[in-house]
Amino acid sequence: MLNNTTPRDTILHHSMVKTIREYLMIVLALFPFALMVNWIFVPQNVVGAGLTGICSIIYYATQGFFTDLFPEYGGSIPLWISSLTINTILLIIAALTVGWKFCVRTLVGALALAFWYRVIPMRSEPLINDPVTACIVGGVIFGMSLGIVMLNNGSSGGTDIVAMIVNNYKDVSLGKVMVICDAVIIASSYFLPIPEQFYVEGMDVVDFKIKRILYGLCMTVSYTAALDWIMSRMRQSVQFFIFSTKYDEIATAINQTVHRGVTVLDGMGWYSQQPIRVVTVLARKQESQLIFRIIKTIDPNAFVSQANVSGVFGEGFDTIKNK
Repeated sequence: MLNNTTPRDTILHHSMVKTIREYLMIVLALFPFALMVNWIFVPQNVVGAGLTGICSIIYYATQGFFTDLFPEYGGSIPLWISSLTINTILLIIAALTVGWKFCVRTLVGALALAFWYRVIPMRSEPLINDPVTACIVGGVIFGMSLGIVMLNNGSSGGTDIVAMIVNNYKDVSLGKVMVICDAVIIASSYFLPIPEQFYVEGMDVVDFKIKRILYGLCMTVSYTAALDWIMSRMRQSVQFFIFSTKYDEIATAINQTVHRGVTVLDGMGWYSQQPIRVVTVLARKQESQLIFRIIKTIDPNAFVSQANVSGVFGEGFDTIKNK
């Protein structure tokens, strides 16, 4: 039986497998993310940054109000309901202002996060009793999980969506918008009531609330440091030099499948004294496997050179920073 599979079909197959793998990684990475919230941050009465912080505030503020509806959560609105509701509203606004392309992967992350919040039981006692240790350990795992999500072009929603919407209309960087949102969320925890399990007769209420803010900041610093670490480790870049008579097919396939810019250089083989075209590509290290598959599918006899590069700045890579 003849195999009628064309190189284009093979490349599309690899691209589809890559996309499915990315979606799967987004879903799985959000499991430890939600685990830290349900087992450490909420039982420890810590309000962190982003959507998690907003959902935690709603959870604490509604404690005892909906006992008939949510008895297993002490009458509080569950995180999965507030997370799903807020993300749905924000995604609708984003779809109308930013576009549907941004919303698709964010929708997957938002649904996965709500699912994990729902299936992971909420602990009444924190997994780690010391609040500082809990914020550091939980923050590191939280940040690494978020880093894996972002490396797979995903998002958990929340303040990411707000930042995109604001950035679409105002000349404000995404980072500044997110910092402002996070600061407001953490600071607003001061106005939350003290949960019954933390209240002690004659306690210093102001001191407790200030410590709650400091714990939230500690958690945010920890997760930000972990996020930066995993992003810098995993977002290494590589440079390809590809020598092939089918340079045009390879260049087009890389451009359309990997979505990376391709430059074709004029060269000459010194031994043969024949002109040759050289395809050069800059890509992330995790994209290397797909690029090699594309090359092998189109021209198994291609000569390929791959090298690590210390830094790549510009569209699709890192931003040039003033030193």
